[in-house]
Amino acid sequence: MTQQTWDEVGDLLPHDEFCAVGDAIVANIEQVIEGKTATVQLALAVLLAEGHLLIEDVPGVGKTKLAKALARSIDCSVRRIQFTPDLLPSDVTGVSVYNQETHDFEFRPGAVFANLVVGDEINRASPKTQSALLECMEERQVTVDGMTYPLQTPFMVVATQNPIEMEGTYPLPEAQRDRFTARIAMGYPDVGAELAMLDGHGGTDPLESLRPVSDAGIVSRLITHVRQVHVADAVKRYAVELVTATREAPDLRLGASPRATLQLLRTARAVAALEGRDYVLPDDLQVLAVPVLAHRIIPTADAQLARRTTDTIVSELVHRLPLPQERRRSSYDTRPATDSGRAPYEPRRA
Repeated sequence: MTQQTWDEVGDLLPHDEFCAVGDAIVANIEQVIEGKTATVQLALAVLLAEGHLLIEDVPGVGKTKLAKALARSIDCSVRRIQFTPDLLPSDVTGVSVYNQETHDFEFRPGAVFANLVVGDEINRASPKTQSALLECMEERQVTVDGMTYPLQTPFMVVATQNPIEMEGTYPLPEAQRDRFTARIAMGYPDVGAELAMLDGHGGTDPLESLRPVSDAGIVSRLITHVRQVHVADAVKRYAVELVTATREAPDLRLGASPRATLQLLRTARAVAALEGRDYVLPDDLQVLAVPVLAHRIIPTADAQLARRTTDTIVSELVHRLPLPQERRRSSYDTRPATDSGRAPYEPRRA
């Protein structure tokens, strides 16, 4: 795929075709990841929201397999980086090498020059190497020796880390964590899913036979479709109030950033589109609050001593903050109107 600017992402897809492609990608990934439909859908939503994903969980639950299955479901360029303490920033971004034939320096792209970059055990790399991703993830470009090189589109970083074994690791700084749109945990599968995994994975690895069901061009058009999803003013205000609540919570010494507000709305647009809607509900923001906000905030010492996790604090804020009850009907809303001419919000589908 030729390199292009981030805004050149193709034309809109018809609504039915958008849903068909999204369902096909989710179903394809579920050939490898058993019983984790909601997690798979959120990973796809982050891609369509032009964001990056942090998968944090204990070993052996399929973190890397989810990232690789998402990559293989899309026929685009994919690079995998195994983060280790001796990994250098130039291994990620690239390096200028002297060419004796031309008597000049030429740039050799690093592993980050791909549509989808899978970073395994990102917290095992040194802070110097971790910081090499800051410009890539936010500005979607790489600067080496004073020269700036744009990255391919679409572009997504899917990183994994183990929160249990902390020896020999370097915790991600706040600036790095804030660049990840969402943090998810795989969790253990239920009994039925684990039995199905034994049948499907016992002899061969289904990841090896996984075939792409989309490509970079189609994904770019999906992104364009997501950008057009309508967000009412009341929903925007609710998103701002939700993020502001994290900055005022007594259990937190650092709340979520304005970047978090923006990425919360972008992800909500993607979730709404994947669920067949062309408008965002406050329920979307409620469901996304923990994966999008919890990894960006820092609890106080008292909250840590009381063993209150950031997930718990954000969940309490969500339940405490009142929802907007109604809004004026818009041309984007296809639900039947009430007697007052307004459309009440539907409960989120189970």
